[in-house]
Amino acid sequence: MAALKKGRNASATSKPWRSLALILIAIVALTGGMFASGHTTPRLGIDLAGGTSITLAAVPEAGQESAINKTNMDTAVSIMERRVNGLGVSEAEVQTQGDRNIIVNIPKGTNSKQAREQVGTTAKLYFRPVIATELAGGGAAPQPSATGEPSADPSGDKADDTSGDKASDGASEEATDGSSASATPSSSATAQGRAVTDALKADESPTPTDKASPSASATGGVSDPDAKLQAAYAKLDCTKESVRATAGDGAKATDSTVACGQNSSGQWQKYILGPAAVDGTDVDEADAVLNTTSGAGWTVTMKFTGEGSKKFADITGQLAQKQSPQNQFAIVLDGEVVSDPYVRQALTGGNAEISGNFTQQSSQELANMLSYGALPLTFREDSVTTVTAALGGEQLQAGLIAGAIGLALVILYLLFYYRGLSFIAVASLLVSAALTYVIMALLGPTIGFALNLPAVCGAIVAIGITADSFIVYFERVRDEIREGRSLRPAVERAWPRARRTILVSDFVSFLAAAVLFVVTVGKVQGFAFTLGLTTVLDVVVVFLFTKPLLTLMARRKFFASGHKWSGLDPKALGAKPPLRRTRRPSAPAQTKEA
Repeated sequence: MAALKKGRNASATSKPWRSLALILIAIVALTGGMFASGHTTPRLGIDLAGGTSITLAAVPEAGQESAINKTNMDTAVSIMERRVNGLGVSEAEVQTQGDRNIIVNIPKGTNSKQAREQVGTTAKLYFRPVIATELAGGGAAPQPSATGEPSADPSGDKADDTSGDKASDGASEEATDGSSASATPSSSATAQGRAVTDALKADESPTPTDKASPSASATGGVSDPDAKLQAAYAKLDCTKESVRATAGDGAKATDSTVACGQNSSGQWQKYILGPAAVDGTDVDEADAVLNTTSGAGWTVTMKFTGEGSKKFADITGQLAQKQSPQNQFAIVLDGEVVSDPYVRQALTGGNAEISGNFTQQSSQELANMLSYGALPLTFREDSVTTVTAALGGEQLQAGLIAGAIGLALVILYLLFYYRGLSFIAVASLLVSAALTYVIMALLGPTIGFALNLPAVCGAIVAIGITADSFIVYFERVRDEIREGRSLRPAVERAWPRARRTILVSDFVSFLAAAVLFVVTVGKVQGFAFTLGLTTVLDVVVVFLFTKPLLTLMARRKFFASGHKWSGLDPKALGAKPPLRRTRRPSAPAQTKEA
């Protein structure tokens, strides 16, 4: 068995070129991916490349001045960070300033407008029953006819009953419980020309009235709104942005209110809505999904909590018994109606899917805000400024100079102390640097990683960590030579002990980086991430490049003969004479007397 094990080890060490070929292929593949992606340089953080700085001021609601406190401000910061990072914007800084302000710094190269909308949106979500609705400006909104076939939309287009599609009027959104539609539509199967199990569809015809008064359609057991609310509804002009911004201000979740919403054809509608039946906190999670099964395109799926599922089943069961438009409920986000689907039966599955004319971006934005929750406070955007990279550029230049000086000193030390072995160390440092650069360039578009000043410091510190691994191995080889062994056996015998020391050392460094990444925020995480990444790459380079390269060099006469410039001269290292096995002299035979 011993002989078999020795043969297997000899076979593994006799082909170090395999490891060298593997790491070469990895470098070529990563480099090719970098050029194919079009991102040939690492993405820079706001301190190096500049960006946008947004100042948000907390605005208390009437009678709730005490809501602006440290707990709510910290909660708002946490939610904003998750929202921005959910957009793929890494290295964004969100921090409080004083008692009422939050500063958001977004690096250059990201969609600052999209990020501004995400961080400033309160995302208070309610599901409210619709009492009345009509197109803003008094025009009649399209509705389903009594026979169940969709009526023409405002532009005169008609539905295609044979295709099973809905009318091509303004509102084409559809929300379901996630189950598939039945296979075959028919003209008499349903009121909309499409059979849907547990369907919750967006209203193709929000209102049957062409008057401003909501009382004409307020049927089905819902009490008429009071005179004050009717007057507010009559005066509401949702085509004006200033009016939309203040519609329903001051209304509580338990109050009826007015609101505005835009249908899929871009027309504004106004609504009278009942008290909230389901709260946004009852949504457990939301995701943007590309629905290719039914051809609905991008949709937003919602999963309710246990309590939310019960509330949702109750309200949909009640609405299913009413006539249009009171069989609809409005999904209201920050006072604006984002969807107004109608119900035909109670939805008891605890899931809902909103579909319509969503793009990938708009569906992800909505799902993002629903997933991470509503802000505990309302914020006003005080200022938006552009941050220049002049100061960061100077600091980066100084940091790069410091790194170059440190690298030069390390190389000089290696040349002085290890001589020929320094070639292997420098080559390993170059391979490690190449892998670090390429991976950082790829992480920018992949996960939104942005290189900031602390991250640059982490990369500089990694030079010492990588060089330390080489030194550990080289010293183990030298120890074996001092014991009187030749170079090739010394290289193989030194590796197991050196490998163990290198792994333990790198594990401690990686553990420290991981802990630092978890317990810190902002720029310090950039330092921790870079330190952890370079530590992992150090292990890869030592195992797949340094050790195989030294094995190959040990076969060269320059190193194997112990040349004085090789760094492995036995005389300079004070090696002992080679150990030779000799037989013990046999004891003289004693004569025996007869």
